[in-house]
Amino acid sequence: MNGPTRPRAVVIGPPGAGKSTIGRRLARALDVPWHDTDAAIEDRAGQSIPDIFVDHGEAHFRELERAEVARALAECDGVVSLGGGAPMDPATQERLAGHVVVFLDVAIADASRRIGFDGGNRPLLMVNPRATWTKMMNERRPVYQRVATHRVDTAGRKPAAIVEEILALLGESAVDDHTHTQDGER
Repeated sequence: MNGPTRPRAVVIGPPGAGKSTIGRRLARALDVPWHDTDAAIEDRAGQSIPDIFVDHGEAHFRELERAEVARALAECDGVVSLGGGAPMDPATQERLAGHVVVFLDVAIADASRRIGFDGGNRPLLMVNPRATWTKMMNERRPVYQRVATHRVDTAGRKPAAIVEEILALLGESAVDDHTHTQDGER
């Protein structure tokens, strides 16, 4: 393969938007690898993200995240799902330029239903999660919109319909028609 490696799509959005679920299904539909930067950070650090926050602080986590996103954007040729806060970093915003970036937009009602707001595995949502999520989304939305190539509303929608919309936006079709019915969802 000539030229630099580039992801087919980079998936961004707030907690509860479905970045992991949709990223994994989109990669399967395109028959390419899927890479989740949060999972990669946990693997490399040998700790969960909440433990990284507690043991080392948010600033340390953001350093790990910035490095992992840079690596993924340079080395991954499939679908890359970024953590919700990753696009807030100015260096990451610069790196996203020129990539196909899909912003999965979600309303608080759907986010709440998908992730629950007990804060358990989401360190930034531990105190007053609904108010924190709303404030976070108000701060992040302009950045998500600015760096995104495409915006997809996920509210009240099944993963298969979201993936089909993204495939259409990418000018692609699923490699395997059975992809959209796996996991019992249509």
